[in-house]
Amino acid sequence: MRPDWAEAWGELVATARRTVADGLVVGTSGNVSVRVGDTVLVTPSGVAYDRLAADEPCAVDLDGRQVAGALAPTSELPMHLAVYRSTGAAAIVHTHAVHATAVSTLVDELPAIHYMTAALGGPVRVAPYATYGSEELAAHVLEALRDRSGCLLRNHGTLVYADGLGRAYDHTAQLEWMCRVWLAAASVPGRAPALLPPAELDRVARRLRGYGQPG
Repeated sequence: MRPDWAEAWGELVATARRTVADGLVVGTSGNVSVRVGDTVLVTPSGVAYDRLAADEPCAVDLDGRQVAGALAPTSELPMHLAVYRSTGAAAIVHTHAVHATAVSTLVDELPAIHYMTAALGGPVRVAPYATYGSEELAAHVLEALRDRSGCLLRNHGTLVYADGLGRAYDHTAQLEWMCRVWLAAASVPGRAPALLPPAELDRVARRLRGYGQPG
């Protein structure tokens, strides 16, 4: 394996397995990818994540041509490549998380139920439904991601990108949690959840840029 791929592939495999352990996907659903230069390392199609070999990466170029690995890449490759070609994404996590998928069937946008909405750029849009793996779905996702780093896919799941797999996974987990909170609050008869105004989301977004430890 190329030296610059080894660490990235190891993190990808660990992240993919974590999506199963944390209940964000079932079986071989969902997929994970990471960009290394002009190459995209991506989970293969229909392979359980506990069977992914640490030394056998599945890699394609930005045009989708396979450059390494014997296993076919995920069927959602068009969606991943569209995001990489159109944004500054370094990593993508796509899941079929239960609460997020449920929310995707109810609204066109996840309301601003929590301040972590700001971490994804604002209220999370729902991309219209299209068959999985299609160019149509990829186009819908790009539109839903306009000025955002995450979206819901109607009757399907979530997609989040970031500057690294750790952040992409963390924001995916936060998105699923926010969907769970909104579903719980919205289910109370006769009550409507309180939502955060745009000005507060802007304030939080500024604070989040300095969040955490230096470096």
